[in-house]
Amino acid sequence: MSKLVICEKPSVAKSIASALGVTSRADGYFEGGGWLISWCIGHLVGLADAAAYDDRYKKWRYEDLPILPAPFRYVVSEEKADQFHILRSLMERPDVTELVNACDAGREGELIFRLVYEATGCSKPFSRLWISSMEDVAIREGFADLRPGKDYDPLYQSALCRQKADWLVGINASRLFSVLYHRTLNIGRVQTPTLAMLADRDSKIVLFRKEKYHHVRLALESAEAVSDRIVSPEDAQTIRDACDGKKATCVSVAQEKKTEKPPKLYDLTTLQREANRVFGYTAKQTLDYAQSLYEKKLLTYPRTDSRYLTGDMAETASVVLHLAARVPPFDACPEFFPDVLALLNDKEVSDHHALIPTLELEKEDVPALPVGERNILLLVCCKLLCAAAEPFVYEAVTAIFDCGGHTFTTKGKQVLSQGWRAIQEVFRSSLKEKPEDEDAEGVLPALTEGQVFEPVAASVTEHFTSPPKPYTEDTLLSAMENAGKEDMPDEAERKGLGTPATRAAIIEKLVSGGFVERKGKNLIPTKAGVNLVTVLPELLTSPKLTADWEQRLNEVAKGQAASEAFMDGIEAMTAELVRKYSHISEDGQKLFQPEKETVGLCPRCGKPVYEGKKNFACSDRACQFVMWKNDRFFEQRGKVFTSKIATALLKDGKTKVKGLRSLRTGKTYDGTIVLADTGGKYVNYRIEK
Repeated sequence: MSKLVICEKPSVAKSIASALGVTSRADGYFEGGGWLISWCIGHLVGLADAAAYDDRYKKWRYEDLPILPAPFRYVVSEEKADQFHILRSLMERPDVTELVNACDAGREGELIFRLVYEATGCSKPFSRLWISSMEDVAIREGFADLRPGKDYDPLYQSALCRQKADWLVGINASRLFSVLYHRTLNIGRVQTPTLAMLADRDSKIVLFRKEKYHHVRLALESAEAVSDRIVSPEDAQTIRDACDGKKATCVSVAQEKKTEKPPKLYDLTTLQREANRVFGYTAKQTLDYAQSLYEKKLLTYPRTDSRYLTGDMAETASVVLHLAARVPPFDACPEFFPDVLALLNDKEVSDHHALIPTLELEKEDVPALPVGERNILLLVCCKLLCAAAEPFVYEAVTAIFDCGGHTFTTKGKQVLSQGWRAIQEVFRSSLKEKPEDEDAEGVLPALTEGQVFEPVAASVTEHFTSPPKPYTEDTLLSAMENAGKEDMPDEAERKGLGTPATRAAIIEKLVSGGFVERKGKNLIPTKAGVNLVTVLPELLTSPKLTADWEQRLNEVAKGQAASEAFMDGIEAMTAELVRKYSHISEDGQKLFQPEKETVGLCPRCGKPVYEGKKNFACSDRACQFVMWKNDRFFEQRGKVFTSKIATALLKDGKTKVKGLRSLRTGKTYDGTIVLADTGGKYVNYRIEK
């Protein structure tokens, strides 16, 4: 008798086969020792498109909305059909008595296995493998502690609800607003509120009006004291004149001892944020590198939202800490005694514990890893070492000075114990490009009350108020994680927009859809992105919807709420959306018309000439001035009629062109083309003699 293990990816199946001692490879699976180990390739089975329910849905029309399938239909992915048939044949083998769901331990992994199981019509019993590491020891321990598959039925129902609800809102809202605005507008419950946050920040930047202000600065020995903000340049100059060359007296020194606790371990979102800040990686790049390290058994499961380890991991954590301390550049860190207990908290771990390196670190040549993977692994090692180190202890110092009857302040710190920051500094010093130091406050010399500095040099510096900064992937991921928190109860497990596993894909979808563009590290909404947010109802642009969904899906996953009630609410909301938005104004319909490029002014009427796909035409239709890109004059002479040529012709009436082909000899020459417009239906051109 055999057990069939179904994994999410081929690489995971290979690791599990190795851990179980299964070495014989067949087409699409491994076999040996009573085990059959096969795999899906991500989602093999998915929801059918709208057109599968009715041919009329092939066209997007308002009168066909809302589309509310009952029941939903599922289809096998065409490009992955071969693997689906392999799995079905393995399930149907008489010697296979039971199955093991070894897909990723989470909501989506549960869905991937169950949909294949249902689509094949399989009824054999199955159990669940739930692990957070691909190390051989962790895999074998997981198989020794397989759980009944039915224990995860509520998680499966939650996954189904999420999938169907996203389909209903995505299909209906996208078709509704695309039909209304005559442009394909992809709308989703996570990506649209994310776009709204970007548009809101962009609006604040555009509307920001900078204001000038001044500081008067006193140069002390090894320090500088600064005045409050002064709006008037005349007032600033008066204070400067009253203080320059005079004495400054320290009237008070306040010292406060502060302790900065070590940072917590990484979950996926904090890893993505820091990798963006330190290396400039996109969220997707970081997830890809972390996934690759997981499959190489060097990192624990990356799609986690926990920042602690469970109590039973104390011994493993202790060993991994010592392994990480041997990896360059951390082998140069001062010796310390790690506090493993600081990493443990069972209550703060949901599906998976925090991201840490694995015991395989001992055998790995870390410097030989591909650069992206190496950087991510070093970041995780650094965070592990910092999290178990001593606190950073310092004394915050604020000194106030009087000079000429005016008040000046200086702030700084006296470091008492570097603690975990010493490890962070060793890592940052090893980087070619140093990230910006968020804690730039300087170290002050010893100051005492009554101390006099004389004479002091005074100066005025000019400053401007700063607009909000554009979102980077770092700050956007943070905003997504925290969005809608005020609308969710404290006990909710999933908060914010999306999940750690999906946020990277959401950002990429907005970029590929033309609603957001990357400018350096910044994410900027395009005009289409801003317009989309403007025309959509708050229901679709507010994070409240997704916050509400995640809370209710969490209740379904725990068996505390019925999936049918959740879906009834989604269908009612979708139908109401379609009913409410049945038409828009004429001006609204023009919002998403593509912007035309101006190439010059019309020689006949003086109005702008725009570039189209096939021509350069006057914006006034009554004028009828058109220069066609496929004009025979240019084609016969072997030249493409470019916007550069069109611009020059409209500006100067002629343009020099290289490589013109002679109609008589076929040879090429350089000449000047003249715009010889006679005001007729067609524009003429000639070669200047």
